[in-house]
Amino acid sequence: MTATKKKLKKNELQILLDDRASRYNQAGFIPTDPISIPHLFSRQQDIEIAGLFAAVLAWGNRTTIINKSRELLQRMDMAPHQFCLQHSSKDLKKLLEFKHRTFNDTDLLYFIAFLHQHYQHHNSLETAFIVPANSYTSIADPAEKRLTHFHRYFFSLEDAPARTRKHIATPERGSACKRLNMFLRWMVRKDKQSVDFGIWHHIAAAELICPLDLHVARVARKLGLLQRKYDDWQAALELTKKLRMLDPNDPVKYDFALFGLGVMEKF
Repeated sequence: MTATKKKLKKNELQILLDDRASRYNQAGFIPTDPISIPHLFSRQQDIEIAGLFAAVLAWGNRTTIINKSRELLQRMDMAPHQFCLQHSSKDLKKLLEFKHRTFNDTDLLYFIAFLHQHYQHHNSLETAFIVPANSYTSIADPAEKRLTHFHRYFFSLEDAPARTRKHIATPERGSACKRLNMFLRWMVRKDKQSVDFGIWHHIAAAELICPLDLHVARVARKLGLLQRKYDDWQAALELTKKLRMLDPNDPVKYDFALFGLGVMEKF
């Protein structure tokens, strides 16, 4: 598909994005995407943990991301929830020397410590994203509250390594939070195609923020959906606001369209 110089009218844009969202939101999308990692599991807690790691490691070549995510789960005996709750010191040694780009075993051991603590008190990771009543009253956007809360909660354990903070983004630092927004899309969105899991029920799909990476941002700017020059939190909000005009109940379904246009079609 060749890029057009003229700005598409709203109805033309809607037709294009609806078509591409339907084209790429299909089972055939799964095997070559990091979402294939949580699809290895059927138990909710395993899906959540595998999904979190796959999203956090989603940096760089997709084949490498999938392979490194599989390697990590194999080190956890392909039973991530059981491993996080019942691991021994001997089990933790199997995680040593794991590395993907800047994510290393120091970061991994803290993730395991957090997940161990959380799942001792909660049946789902969804509660880590639920904002307590009357908290973060200075923040208007519910998604911003959710991600801010998760970041603070995640690093609430003693001796959290400073280096690990770069692997869990937060709007407080202006980050677009691409990987966490992608993880939330996986857990929250639910439709007949079943690419996304839809296993969380206390967060509305309408409140999700579109995962913003280099490819999505480039296509969004070409289509007139994004004016901001920087790929930051404000850009993610701006893009999602435009997508809500096309589908207020499920704006993030267009992540499939923008990603497909950018990566598959080189729009």
